[in-house]
Amino acid sequence: MNDKNYVDFFRQTSPYIHAHRGKTFVIAISGEAVLAPNFHSMVHDVALLQSLGMRIVLVHGARPQIDRRLQLSNKSAEFKQHTRVTDLESMQCVKEAVGSTRLTIESELSMGLPNSPMHGAHIRVVGGNFITAKPLGIQEGIDFQRAGQVRRIDSAAINEQLESSSMVLISPIGFSPTGEAFNLSYQDVASHVAIALGAEKLILISEAGAINDKDRLLRSLSLPQLAELQETLKDVEHCELLGAASLACYGGVERVHLVGYQEDGALLTELFTREGSGTLIMKECVEVIRPASIEDVGGILSLITPLEDQSILVKRSRELLETEIARFKVVVHPEGLIIGCAALYPTTDKTVGELACVAIHPEFHDQGIGARLLTEIESDGKVAGISQLLVMTTTTAHWFLEKGFSEANIRDLPENKQSMYNYQRNSRIFCKAI
Repeated sequence: MNDKNYVDFFRQTSPYIHAHRGKTFVIAISGEAVLAPNFHSMVHDVALLQSLGMRIVLVHGARPQIDRRLQLSNKSAEFKQHTRVTDLESMQCVKEAVGSTRLTIESELSMGLPNSPMHGAHIRVVGGNFITAKPLGIQEGIDFQRAGQVRRIDSAAINEQLESSSMVLISPIGFSPTGEAFNLSYQDVASHVAIALGAEKLILISEAGAINDKDRLLRSLSLPQLAELQETLKDVEHCELLGAASLACYGGVERVHLVGYQEDGALLTELFTREGSGTLIMKECVEVIRPASIEDVGGILSLITPLEDQSILVKRSRELLETEIARFKVVVHPEGLIIGCAALYPTTDKTVGELACVAIHPEFHDQGIGARLLTEIESDGKVAGISQLLVMTTTTAHWFLEKGFSEANIRDLPENKQSMYNYQRNSRIFCKAI
């Protein structure tokens, strides 16, 4: 990375650093993530968040570690209703696996070798009996024995440690008032901790973010959309993650992030870049469509420049875009990223308007954003006395046909558009009555 890239990087991330400083983040790491080859880097990224002034509660899972410990003890893992049935002998294996996993995490957070990311960090990691648990008991005739659920979170004790600049590390074991230990779901623990602390974010690090039935990563989900996705999923762990996210959002956590552990630096990318790397879940995760302002010029250029380079869109300079910015509408993601734009231009025929510069961020295709943007442009056109929209395109003819446009020819264009038609681009022309 050259000096200019460093400068650009710090300029782009500094607003996020300022926004996140002093906020409480609950980060839940799956047991599979702890075993991942890049776990060393992942833990250092968590430590970096702490050093930047964020209050971090780290919750870890240990499912594969428990399975391995049971295997070594010649015991088979038994799951009913997606929950591990935990007898006394299995609970001993759970304690050993969870304790070993916790020590692995603590040792990583204690590293401070020169020339390493943790050098000089001095992260103080604190644990304790912050979770009061209760047994699941007998459900549908199944005695889950030492499998439990969260009864209460000692939020005051956790906040006391956070106020002293400690990182709080919580394992998926809780204790009853009589001192019995119970095996808990780390996702459930993380959700309850985030709710109890009023955390700004719950970040669930597992295999991947939310994936739809086309194996496409979903960048954002509202709670209704999340519920629809849950109905179609068959993967148990994926369902558990979405269930934890839903619980946290309904409990008052404003933002839940699902982040994959396989991509190095995914946590930092999710928190400090507009594009992110995972899935953002909010109660009402609806993109805002609004008139563009001069402050949006940079975001629009970032969106349309790749399309201009591919000759999909006509090139526009920054200066031209600034003078025409009032003609643009933008789609703004809840995290502030401009993910769509379109413009409405007048023609010499006052009843005809040109729809131009339609662009949707590639990570947000097939989510209905373009259709909503078109509806907004049509509404603006009607207010301006326009009864017909025209558009010229080289690659997305099928989309406009699906939206009610009909193919036209050059002779159907208003005079100024006929004289400006670029025969070298050979764009197809479509019209639609509005």
